[in-house]
Amino acid sequence: MENLGKPVPKISEGIEKMAKYIAGDPMPMVNIDFDNTDIAFAYKSDKALKKSAWLFGLMNKHWLVGLGSKLGIAAIKLHLPFVETLVKRTIFDQFCGGTTLLETQKTVDQLAKYNVLTILDYGAEGKEKEEDFNITMNETIRAIEFASQSNTMPVVSTKISGMARVDLLAAVQKQVPFTSQTRPEYRNVLKRMDAICHVASKNGVKVFFDAEESWIQDTIDHLVTVMMRRYNRGKVVVYNTFQLYRADRLQFLVHSYNLAKKGGYMLGAKLVRGAYMEKERERAKSYGYPSPIHPNKAATDDAFNAAVRFCVDNYKDIASCNASHNRESALLQAELIAHKKLPLNHPHLNFCQLYGMSDNLSFNLAEAGYSVAKYVPYGLVRDVVPYLIRRAQENSSVTGDMSREYHLVYQELRRRGVCLLYTSPSPRDRG
Repeated sequence: MENLGKPVPKISEGIEKMAKYIAGDPMPMVNIDFDNTDIAFAYKSDKALKKSAWLFGLMNKHWLVGLGSKLGIAAIKLHLPFVETLVKRTIFDQFCGGTTLLETQKTVDQLAKYNVLTILDYGAEGKEKEEDFNITMNETIRAIEFASQSNTMPVVSTKISGMARVDLLAAVQKQVPFTSQTRPEYRNVLKRMDAICHVASKNGVKVFFDAEESWIQDTIDHLVTVMMRRYNRGKVVVYNTFQLYRADRLQFLVHSYNLAKKGGYMLGAKLVRGAYMEKERERAKSYGYPSPIHPNKAATDDAFNAAVRFCVDNYKDIASCNASHNRESALLQAELIAHKKLPLNHPHLNFCQLYGMSDNLSFNLAEAGYSVAKYVPYGLVRDVVPYLIRRAQENSSVTGDMSREYHLVYQELRRRGVCLLYTSPSPRDRG
C-alpha cells in the first residue's frame, strides 16, 4: 500500500552546501529591461495583440476559468465540432503552434526572426491504450526528425503519461509487484523512451521529459535517470524536470547531480516552479497526508533560485534550462552568467517560457543575447485540451499571471496608440 504520508528522504550528501545557494551573493547588474513591451511584442500585429488582451481579460476571471474548464472537457468528450472550433480560434491559437508539425513551422519561423528558439511538444497526455502510446512515441520521433532539419528547434519535449498508463506508473511507485500483464507493459514504456532518446541522440536533438503529479513522479524520475545513464555520456541529450514548488525537489536536484557524477554521465535539468499546485493540495487534503508543496510562494521562490544558483555554479556538469515565468529568477540567472563571465548563450545555460506567455522575458532575453526558447505545443485540439485547461487554471487570477499578461499587452497597445474597449486592470486585479 502506498505510503501517502512518507517523509522527504534524507539526502545529506551535498545539502550542507545549499545554504549559500539559498542566501546568495550580490550580483552585477545586467542591462535587460523586462518592461520593454516594444521588444516583447514586436512579432505581434495590432489585431493579434488585441485578441490576446481580450483572451487574457477573460482568463483573469477565476470563476469563468473554472466553469469553462469543466464545460470544455465535457464538450470535447462529446465531440462537439463547434466547441473545437471555438477552442481552436481562441485559447489554442494563443498557446499552441498548430495542429501539425507543418502548421507549427510558421510559428517556429516567426520566433526565429527574433532569435527565439522553439521547443516542440506533441500535446497528448493521459492516454490509456497501447496504440495511443505508440502514436505518441512515433509522433515524438517525427518531431525529433523534423527538429533536426533546423538549428532553431534544439529540443523536443514529451510527457511519459502520453506513453504509459498513469495507473501503471502509480503502481510501480507504490511498489506493487509486477504481474504477467504489467511487467511487459512496463518494459514497453522503457522501449518507447529508449527509441525516442536513441533517435534524439543520433540526430543531435535534446529531449525534455516533463514532470507530472507527485504520485507518479518517482517512477518518472527512475525512468528518466535510466535514459540519462545511457545517453548523457560526454553530452546531454536527456533532461529531467524538477518542480521546485515541491519541498523535496531541491534536495533531489543535488541527489541527481551526485548520482550523475558517480555514474559518469551528465545531468540534464529543466527547472520549473510547478504546474499541479491545486491538484496536489486537494489530493493531500483528501487522503490526509502533508501537502508536498511548499507552504508559501516565498519558500518556492527561495528553492527555485537556489536551484538556479546550483546549476549555474556546476554548469560544466549540468546542462540546465531555467523554465520560469518569474522575472526575478530570470534576472538572477542572467546576473550569474555575467558574474562568471560566461558566454551569454552558453549551451548549458538556457531559458524557456511557454508560447503565448511571458513574452517580456523571452524576447528581451533573446535581444540581450541569451539562449532562449519558447515551449510550443502542437496537436489535435481535442488532444491538447488538458494542457490548455491546465494553463488556464494554473495561471488564472489566483496566481495573478493573467493580470500581468493583460497589463503588459495593454501597455503595448497604448504605446502603439491602439484603442481598446477594455480598461487596464486595477492594481488589485494585477495580483
